[in-house]
Amino acid sequence: MLFCKPASAGRRLQPRQACIYLLCLLTLTFTVAAAHADQASLTLANALSRTIKENPDLRVFDLRLEGLEGRRISVDQAPAYEVGFEAENVLGSGDLQGVDAAEYTLSLSSVIELGGKRHSRTDAVNARYDVLEAERKATALELLGQVTQRYIATLSLQEKLDLSTQEVSLSEFTLSTLRRRAKQGAAPEADVLRAKAALAQSRLSHDALKTEYQKRKMALASLWGDTRVDFQRLQGDLFRFEPGESFEVLYEQASESPMIQVFASERRMRDAEIQLAKSQSQSDIRWQLGARRSEDSGDTALVAGVSVPLFSGHRNRGQRQSAMAARDAVEFRQKSALLQLHALLFEAYHTRQQNIDAAERLRTTVLPDLTRALDLTRKSYARGRYSYVEWTAAQRELLSAREALVEAATTALLNQALIEQLTAQSVTQQ
Repeated sequence: MLFCKPASAGRRLQPRQACIYLLCLLTLTFTVAAAHADQASLTLANALSRTIKENPDLRVFDLRLEGLEGRRISVDQAPAYEVGFEAENVLGSGDLQGVDAAEYTLSLSSVIELGGKRHSRTDAVNARYDVLEAERKATALELLGQVTQRYIATLSLQEKLDLSTQEVSLSEFTLSTLRRRAKQGAAPEADVLRAKAALAQSRLSHDALKTEYQKRKMALASLWGDTRVDFQRLQGDLFRFEPGESFEVLYEQASESPMIQVFASERRMRDAEIQLAKSQSQSDIRWQLGARRSEDSGDTALVAGVSVPLFSGHRNRGQRQSAMAARDAVEFRQKSALLQLHALLFEAYHTRQQNIDAAERLRTTVLPDLTRALDLTRKSYARGRYSYVEWTAAQRELLSAREALVEAATTALLNQALIEQLTAQSVTQQ
C-alpha cells in the first residue's frame, strides 16, 4: 500500500524516493491488488445472473403465470350438464293425500352458449397472460438496472476507499517527514501537531468509508435475496466509457422496450375484454329434456323445454362501455409514458456526455498539472522556500481532483446504466 513505510527518524528522504511515493499516490486502478488475490470478488455479470435466478419479486411472476394457466383451463370448459328431479302432487290434501297421485319428473338440462363466449373467455385469459409476460420483462429490466446502478455506486465507493487508504498513507508519510525535520530544527513543532491532527482526521474518514462500503455491499447482495455478503471486492473499470449511439437511435430503441410493449399487450387485453363483453350480450339458450311418470295412471311422458333471457343485450351495455373506455385510456397512458421516457432519456444522455467530457479533462489536463505542481511544491518545501501549509494544500488539491474524477466517472456510468435500462440494451460494464 502506498506510503506504508515512513522514513525512519534521522534518515533523509532522497528526491528519487519522494518521486516514487508521489507516482504511487497518483496511480489508481480497479485491478484487484495482490493482497486481495485470494479473496472472493464479484463481477457485474455475476451479480446480474444471481439476481435473475434468485430475486423473490421475479419468482412471484412464475406463480402468477401458473395461476393464469389454471384459469385458462377453467374458462375453456363447456357449460356443465345438470340433472334435476321434481315431485308434484305429493303429501297434499283431499285426493292428493300421500303419493298415489304423485307425478315424478327426471330431467337433464344445460346451456347452449351463443356469440362465441367460450372463445372470447379464452382469448381474454390469453391476453392477460401476454400482459403478465410483458410486465415480467419490464420488471426484470428495471431490476437489472437497479443492480447495475448499485454495483456502480459500490464500485465508486470502493475506489474512494482505495483513495482514502492512499491519503492515510500520505498523511503518515507527511507526519514522519515533519517529525524528522523538527528533530533537525528545520520545522516547527506546531507543524508536527497539525500533521498529527490531519492523520487522525484522514483515519476517521477512512473508517467511515469502510462502514459505508460494507452497507453498500449488503444492499447489493439483498437484490438476489442474500442476507450475508459472500464477496470481498468488486471487479470493474470505473473509467472505461463505451461509445454511445446518437440520441435519436436510443429513443427509437427505448420506444420498443418492454416498458412500452406493456401498453401494446394491455391494449390487446382490453380488446379481448371488449369482445368478451359483446359476446355476453348474446342471449344463451337453456334447454331441458326429461321424463315424467304419473303414479295414478302409471303412464310416462317426455318433457322438453327451452328458455331465452329477454333484453340481455341492454343489460350488458354498461360493461361494454366500461371495457371500451379502458381500452381508449391505454393509448393516452402510452403517449404520456413516451413523453416521460423522452425527457428522462434526454437528461440521462446529456448528463452522461457532460461527465465523460469532465472526466477526460480531469484525467488529461487537471491531474497532470496538479501532479507537476505537487512535485515542485515538495521540492521547494524541502529547500525551505514553501511552508507546510502550502505543501499540504497542494496535496489536498490533487486528492480533491482525484475525487472529482471518481465522481464524474460514477455519474457518467450511472446515467449509462439508466440509458441501457430505458432502451433494453445489454449492460456494457461487465
